Amino acid sequence: MNKRRGRPPTSEAPGRPGSRKGAGSSPSSAAAAPAMGQAASKAKSPQQYARGLLDWLQTSKMKTAILVGFVLYASLPFLVWSFPSLLRKFVYLNFFAFPFGVDFQKPEVYLNHTANFYLTSEPGITFGFWHALPENRRREAEGKDHSWYEEALGDDNPIIVYLHGNGGTRATSHRVLFTKVMSDGGFHVLAVDYRGYADSTGYPSENGFTKDVLCIYNWVKARSGNSTVILWGHSLGTGIATNTARHLKEKEGITVDAITLEAPYTNIRDAAANIPFTKIYRKFPGFETLVLDTMGRADMYFPNDKNVQVLSSPLLILHSEDDAVIPPHLGRKLYEIAHNASAKKEHVQFVAFPASMGLGHDHIAKNPDLPAILKKFLKSVQ
Repeated sequence: MNKRRGRPPTSEAPGRPGSRKGAGSSPSSAAAAPAMGQAASKAKSPQQYARGLLDWLQTSKMKTAILVGFVLYASLPFLVWSFPSLLRKFVYLNFFAFPFGVDFQKPEVYLNHTANFYLTSEPGITFGFWHALPENRRREAEGKDHSWYEEALGDDNPIIVYLHGNGGTRATSHRVLFTKVMSDGGFHVLAVDYRGYADSTGYPSENGFTKDVLCIYNWVKARSGNSTVILWGHSLGTGIATNTARHLKEKEGITVDAITLEAPYTNIRDAAANIPFTKIYRKFPGFETLVLDTMGRADMYFPNDKNVQVLSSPLLILHSEDDAVIPPHLGRKLYEIAHNASAKKEHVQFVAFPASMGLGHDHIAKNPDLPAILKKFLKSVQ
């Protein structure tokens, strides 16, 4: 009995429920289990690696694009300064000959009762223009040849020599609209493509433009009799109009009958400083030296502000208040310069078109009153 009582308690078999060894791992094993779980959770799947690589590549591409964009932005003014001929391309845009594929010898595709002409302003330079008839001569024009159109210039209807802005051709839509509106309103309209534009030969230059317009002006005056001849310049063409008129006055003693400047600037340097494209460069260090001063190095001046102080021709300035290309304050400034310099103040007039009309830079001809505005001006300066 004593032996029985003193016998040690029987231990439960290892691994059985309730045994200490089988109940779980040791304290060190228990602590290691969560650590292993955390390590397993930190391990990335192949998909996560791929996503991370893609994010890195996208970030790198964005950084590269930003860097390339900055280099291009910063290098353009230096390119312009180094190659003034590049600036001439930007200003004249004659290579942008829209609409494309035009047969300029068939103006009837765009305008009825219109003939295509070519003149040679100097050896090797031939330029084209369209002559649209005023409404009151159209019926009798059927089947007539070029000589009849030339004779028609002396019929006492006023004549507009239309000098367009940069880019495009005489077939560009807003120029066709202008020609139609003004010829419908009783004017002969001669829409010119200077050298380097459309089907005209040669390369654009300020002096070359003047030679071309002098050529057509003298050609028209030789046929116009007592008809009033108006030089009408739009945008870039305003500088061409005043350059030509100044040359005629100073070199040949001829006063142009009348000049109309649509969306003008004071000079090409001021225009370049105000057009939308240069806005991103106006705070760029050296902008004036690298870009604006290069205008002169590229032989581009178009000094409307100096020209109008010399001219004595009646001058009508038109500008739309919502012009986003040449701001209207430049047109007003030019008017003030011309008005102050003129001996006949009433011969210098300014007409502003409200922004609510939405005419912008190119579409003053959408105003149906435009022919009447010009006629009223011509009558007031007789």
